[in-house]
Amino acid sequence: MKAIDRENLIQALQSQDNGTGVFTRKQIIETASSIGLGFPAWLVNGKPEVKVDRGVYNLTSMFGGQVANAQPIEEAPRVPLAVVETQPKELVQAQLRVDVENLVPEKDITFVPFGFYKDLKKVLSSSMFYPIFISGLSGNGKTTMVEQVCANLKREAIRVNISIETDEDDLIGGNTLVDGNVVYREGPVLTAMKRGAILILDEIDRGSNKMMCLQAILEGKPYFNKKTGETVSPAPGFNIVATANTKGRGSDDGKFISANILDEAFLERFAITVEQDYPTMATEKKIVLKKMERTNIADDDFATHLVTWSDVIRKTYYEGAIDELISTRRLEHIVNAFAVFGDKQKAVQLCVNRFDEDTKQAFIDLYSKVDPSVELNESEDDISEQEIHEDGDS
Repeated sequence: MKAIDRENLIQALQSQDNGTGVFTRKQIIETASSIGLGFPAWLVNGKPEVKVDRGVYNLTSMFGGQVANAQPIEEAPRVPLAVVETQPKELVQAQLRVDVENLVPEKDITFVPFGFYKDLKKVLSSSMFYPIFISGLSGNGKTTMVEQVCANLKREAIRVNISIETDEDDLIGGNTLVDGNVVYREGPVLTAMKRGAILILDEIDRGSNKMMCLQAILEGKPYFNKKTGETVSPAPGFNIVATANTKGRGSDDGKFISANILDEAFLERFAITVEQDYPTMATEKKIVLKKMERTNIADDDFATHLVTWSDVIRKTYYEGAIDELISTRRLEHIVNAFAVFGDKQKAVQLCVNRFDEDTKQAFIDLYSKVDPSVELNESEDDISEQEIHEDGDS
């Protein structure tokens, strides 16, 4: 592209500037096309010094260092997990104050402490930096336990759900476009460090090697943010608790197919690993009854039958005779289904339909033996003529 063509493109872009000097790749290409020029490779591919993000360019320096009504590229408010929106500054700040006040988890009146709860409370009460890895089968209350300890201690907590896509920008922070400006948005990890909060890394075994950006942080050391030049030191009380279905070694039986093998150096930075089991029958009955009381359907016999049924299934699972089990979370699903439909038979059947045909039928047959008062089958109830008539009148 000739020098005069380049000059014409820069002038055309400057005439369209909104006062920031920031343009996207698409805007640059469209502007070039509008004045009869071809693909401006010299700019979008050959000027790394003006590139501020993927597909985003700050052309202030190419406009002679000045832009009309130029505004500095400023850092976005560093507020935990807050989404910056285009609205008057006063409204943004008001909303962010609400977010800050809500970092302490709410107490769950149906929660029943068990397992590692008491020891976890001691660790978090000490304000000592002591990273903890909690593993256990799905639906046994790992994450809820951490949140309820924080609620009990009135400790701030930030929960981050980990996936294979989670990267350094998601955890530490990164640049983003807000109202035409390139701004830096701080991630949950640095926010937790500054506030002395508990960082909950949920389902950490779903992460990839991108989690290695947390190495120094897992040692309790200050973190140098290369994107802002800021050094962040952990405030007193900051701690990390990770939860997972595996111990970071993958899932040999394929039960947790999304679980990944985590780096040994990464796992070694957790001080202790806790193996969380399902609660005992007595504790689980308390949990089920509290869930029932919340929905005003307390039924002691039904609660006893449910926990007896789940206990037998789990013992069979641990012996290797079956490949599935009933979690505490699934018992809660059954309670909620019972609250909706008012029918024990339907509640159990709907909540075991997620399993394969043989497993589902085996679970249904077992419950029929545990609770002879409920006859379970797979047929749907016929809809009466009266119900059809009532539905038509409604």
